[in-house]
Amino acid sequence: MMVKNKIVFFTGAGVSAESGLATFRDSEDGLWNNYHIEDVCTPEAWERDKELVLEFYNFRRKQCQEVLPNLAHFKMAELDDYFEVIIITQNVDDLHERAGSKNMIHLHGELMKSRSILDDSLIYVQEKDINLGDFCEKGYQLRPHIVWFGESLDEKKINTAIEKVKECDVCVIVGTSLLVSPANMIPFYLRKSAKLIVIDPKDVKIDFIESDDYYHLKTTATDGMVQVFESLIKNINK
Repeated sequence: MMVKNKIVFFTGAGVSAESGLATFRDSEDGLWNNYHIEDVCTPEAWERDKELVLEFYNFRRKQCQEVLPNLAHFKMAELDDYFEVIIITQNVDDLHERAGSKNMIHLHGELMKSRSILDDSLIYVQEKDINLGDFCEKGYQLRPHIVWFGESLDEKKINTAIEKVKECDVCVIVGTSLLVSPANMIPFYLRKSAKLIVIDPKDVKIDFIESDDYYHLKTTATDGMVQVFESLIKNINK
């Protein structure tokens, strides 16, 4: 039986942007859809004004439900038929899953889920608004299942992501500037013999990566993924 090559996709906001979801880095004045980021995306904001934070994430959830996965999402999902694929994403939307991808690591949380403020293990599917007075089974308020600025990432997820990167034959970085720490450290663990492909219309600093097989496609996520998909399928039996 032929062993499938292992592919890791490391995705960021540039993938979701092509579906119509705004990104934090689109904002130059500290506002995001009329919300000040520091007022809605930190633990301090939650303690100060829970209702405002919930309002913001309820808005984001509705926005996510109104858009569709794009061609980049679908091409990544289609590769599951040919390779062992895992997607490590900084995005909190569910567009990868809705396109059909199964093996996901959400480093920054999931917009379509909520969790208890008391017990991080109590996580729920959340398709409707979260309101004050919506409680977990232990009687504590629900909050968005999001890693806010100033909070630590899930150590287990980080370690799993690192192991997947260490094992992969191909790593494709799509739509991320690699500016957000500590998630941007994960590509450091790529094997030198692995192929590295970066898809981003802008320059991306990757001097720290020592891959012998590196390509930068200076184009959009959708156009780049079409090229990557065709190249990987063409060479599958070589």
